[in-house]
Amino acid sequence: MKLLTILSLIVILATSCNNQKYTKEKKACSESKSKVNTIALAEGAIMHPEYVKSVGKMAYIWGWPMVNMMNRRATITQAPEPGLLGGVMPVAPMGQLAMLNDYVKPAQRFVACPNQDVAYGLAIFALKDNPSVIQVPDFGDRFWVYALYDARTDQFGQMGKPYDTKPGFYLLVGPDWEGEKPEGITEVIRSNTELALAGPRVFMDDTDEDRTAIKPLVNQILIYPLSEFDGTMKTKDWDELPHFPVPQTDEENKWVVSEAFFDQLPGVMDLVPPMPGEEALYASIRQVLAAAEKDPELKKALVEVAVETEKEVISPMFKWKYNGIPAGNGWNRSFNNAQWGFDYLMRTSTARSNMFDNRPTETQYFYTDNDSEGNQLASKSQYSVTFPAGQLPPVNGFWSLTLYNKHHFFTPNELNRYSLGTKNKTLVYNEDGSLTLYAGGNAPDGDMEANWLPAPGETFSLYIRSYWGKEAILDRSWTPPAIEPVK
Repeated sequence: MKLLTILSLIVILATSCNNQKYTKEKKACSESKSKVNTIALAEGAIMHPEYVKSVGKMAYIWGWPMVNMMNRRATITQAPEPGLLGGVMPVAPMGQLAMLNDYVKPAQRFVACPNQDVAYGLAIFALKDNPSVIQVPDFGDRFWVYALYDARTDQFGQMGKPYDTKPGFYLLVGPDWEGEKPEGITEVIRSNTELALAGPRVFMDDTDEDRTAIKPLVNQILIYPLSEFDGTMKTKDWDELPHFPVPQTDEENKWVVSEAFFDQLPGVMDLVPPMPGEEALYASIRQVLAAAEKDPELKKALVEVAVETEKEVISPMFKWKYNGIPAGNGWNRSFNNAQWGFDYLMRTSTARSNMFDNRPTETQYFYTDNDSEGNQLASKSQYSVTFPAGQLPPVNGFWSLTLYNKHHFFTPNELNRYSLGTKNKTLVYNEDGSLTLYAGGNAPDGDMEANWLPAPGETFSLYIRSYWGKEAILDRSWTPPAIEPVK
């Protein structure tokens, strides 16, 4: 009941600002609305361990994505120069970018649900005193988007084909930056938090010709400190990147260590101010953290609840049925993606299962672990997914169907094929104009092998991306087709 009481208070305070998200400009929201009478929490109050656990459980669910982000920054920015961690993951020093010029390799284990339709990049920032320049070349008609995330994994700014962003130089600054726009800078983009992450994505056909055509463009995707800006379009050959070795794993690298969570959370809260409406949550969590700092029994209770919540709450969020909302035919679809606000459920479940979604107007995601009969997808079986004629995912950008292993990563296969969709030029359509794709451990007969996603020798999941969706994607009227077992 105590946890429910805390949650109810949060909701009441949140609605006083009409669920607006935090930015520097929106701080006025809490000042312009009717003030909520508050009473300072009692200093030195004696708490019993079960109360501490109740608040700690909510704090763990709420803070998990942000601790995740802070630990990624601490690890990834240790790179001495732009390069590839484990030979597969782009990493760079703080405020700089590393870029791939081909699809991500199957061995990548740093970000779950990787996309095999785009060339990726990654940059992480500490923007308190260090603005960075984001360089945008002329992509012509090619689809591209630079997704910018704050410490909460909310997207901010609008950079990409859907926004008709012009080539040029864009200055990324922190929430408290008060400088003047430098000459030669097209636009200043302000992050909601001093921690920010940029993930450029550039669509590429799965052909040798397009791999060649994309390289001059990708080589002009750069991010660097403002101190290095001279007004000229710089170029870097992303073919030439050093490799930094790391141990290999089957699952995603562990970015949140439960036993250390409540040691790290105070630092996160210091760097990430509350959104209007989160003040009560912050105060309650800080009160418990302060008490635990002085009382070993309460500190022990926090560690226990962290381990327990990871196992009982966070781990089940990896399953697709706990992510998003039903989309029909056994699929779920993303909801509030990268625009989480107070939707802590969707924010945390996505951080656990497929972190760094694009916002809904840029991408909608559909995913499932099960076939149309409700059974777990498994490589011992064969499945078909048929898009009726004229009913491919309706997009302005591109779409794809991707197969992931039980860890939401790729398992290498002889065809080096992990997704099918817009990028593929050899798909075989049925006589009536429909398109049937196959997934499973065995290839379909004849020329339909071109439409087959090989499955690993275990269970797996399927995942549809629809980049820059048309109205039928956005208003949820388009339904993904059923996944039918092939008898």
